[in-house]
Amino acid sequence: MADRVLPGPADSCEKPHEAVCIHTSKIFDTCKSKDCIEDLRVYPTTTSQAYIESAFSVRPRCAELMYVDVETEEICFNRGYYTVDVTYYYKIKGEAYPSGNEIVGLSVFTKRVILYGSDGDVKIFSSANSFIPGQQVQQPTAVVEAVDPIVLCMKLAESGCVCGDPDIRQVPPFIIQQLGDDIIMTLTPRIMLVTLGQFSIIRMERDAQLLIPTYCYCLPDKECAGDGCGTEDPCTLFSRIPFPINEFFPPDAENNTAASDCGCD
Repeated sequence: MADRVLPGPADSCEKPHEAVCIHTSKIFDTCKSKDCIEDLRVYPTTTSQAYIESAFSVRPRCAELMYVDVETEEICFNRGYYTVDVTYYYKIKGEAYPSGNEIVGLSVFTKRVILYGSDGDVKIFSSANSFIPGQQVQQPTAVVEAVDPIVLCMKLAESGCVCGDPDIRQVPPFIIQQLGDDIIMTLTPRIMLVTLGQFSIIRMERDAQLLIPTYCYCLPDKECAGDGCGTEDPCTLFSRIPFPINEFFPPDAENNTAASDCGCD
């Protein structure tokens, strides 16, 4: 097994053993998104609304991306292109001043992009879903990768100073359950607004058969370690864990230039 190729960067001297056909998801189109979402309405919980009414101001704490809903629809006048409607659900946390009480609420942001997903009318039948009646026509799948947003600003405002109609939305029940309390969707005398910075990558995938070179079967080299209870001394297992230097000394910006020096855009 001396000539075995391991996963990772391949040596230029190594040659593929054969070409194989695999079934996988091929990315037909993708885009990156950097959204600055200004003055996004925060729907507070019933407990938090009382803190908002008596607060002089609010201080931002954090924002958590709880769920992303993705819907696709084919564009009739441009064959092969699809609209992708992405709805982000955020859990917003702030602090009322001067009481210091925690304010929790929900914010919703929706955007639309257009991506190429190719076209095809092939009908797929599989033993894995043979119990499902009807034919399954292959459609592209939209995938969204997103990180927790950055809270840029948070403020209070009188409802009469906000232009436009009240932003009332239908929220899935499981989103409200994650907040731990009912949220107020109606327009109240005082409302809270937040400005978020959101980074996302949206791509359109479709099942495809691709021909790729292979070297050999991928077999693991590492032995499965025990749980540390009776199979091996716990201190021995602990001694193999490297010291987390980056946790104590975060790297400087000038030391993180390796990725930018590889020629990637």
